[in-house]
Amino acid sequence: MRTGIVMTARPGLEHLAARAEELGFSSFWVYDTPMVHGDPFVSLALCAKSTSRIKLGIGVTSPALRSAPAAAAALSSLNALAPGRIICGVGTGNTARRTLGMRPTKMVELESFTATLRDLTADCETDYHEGTRTSRVRFLHVGGYVNTADPVEFVVAAFGPKVAAIAGRLGTGMISFALHAPAAWSALGQAHRAAAEAAGNSEKTHSYLISSLYVLADGEDRYGDAVKDAMGHIAVSALILAVENPAFRAALSQEESAAVDRLLQLRGTTATDPNRHHTLYHNYLGRLSTEDRDLVVPSLVDKFGLIGTRDEIGQQINTLEKSGVNELVIQPVVDPEAEMAELARLLPR
Repeated sequence: MRTGIVMTARPGLEHLAARAEELGFSSFWVYDTPMVHGDPFVSLALCAKSTSRIKLGIGVTSPALRSAPAAAAALSSLNALAPGRIICGVGTGNTARRTLGMRPTKMVELESFTATLRDLTADCETDYHEGTRTSRVRFLHVGGYVNTADPVEFVVAAFGPKVAAIAGRLGTGMISFALHAPAAWSALGQAHRAAAEAAGNSEKTHSYLISSLYVLADGEDRYGDAVKDAMGHIAVSALILAVENPAFRAALSQEESAAVDRLLQLRGTTATDPNRHHTLYHNYLGRLSTEDRDLVVPSLVDKFGLIGTRDEIGQQINTLEKSGVNELVIQPVVDPEAEMAELARLLPR
């Protein structure tokens, strides 16, 4: 299985991308969450100039953030800087929308947006929709403004069979966040293959899993502070999702639900406060603060981190690969350079 790195977008990120390339990682991704992090296209433009081989990914953008023509121009501009090295993840904007106090976009908009991006970045004329109006659009550039000759790889953020089917119909790959259950990946793969076959898509696509990882030393506490610091950002993101999605919270254990209540208390908000996003997403996907460690209960460690001895993690990765995951993308949060070096020694790239 290949291994990549994901980071929050910010100035100075390019030296980490260069280091990831030097260490042999396959890809370097940044999140697209405007109210929490920096601009991913600016960050990746700097990364493109600082690297020559590594794939550069957006994980993920959304039709709620920018129009398809603007996103296509940004992607094709990146493709001019890093020909054939750009990956674009697209989702409904679950986090990016909720940081605005809004709901994610609909799946039909996700499909239309991704199809338009795919066509425009391949220099094809395509349908562009605004409300009830539709027009045919294409790039009108003359000269070297953008690169539409080298392919941009697209992946759709999939958590269930319906979105996996969209990816299959469009001929794109899939990306998911902290989805560690092999059975879930097998179900996504089945839905993707069925939709791809029905649509006549035979192109090879890839599946990416964004996760966290911590290798335990002999006798080290599986639920200790070092583990929490390595994967707590993902555990807290799950608790935030539980605030926003009552159905998700209903599936949590009593201990996990109690952690949701403690999170709300720490943030000084409630699940019904219309302005909860002002504090709920503070430091989202950043390094876990000391006061938040208590939120990371043992079951969240088990669910949302790849934690174990080197052999145990190797077994988990092999199982995920057999279920359809092609690349594991890890976010280092404590000491990124040191963690990348350690990952490079431990994992296939």
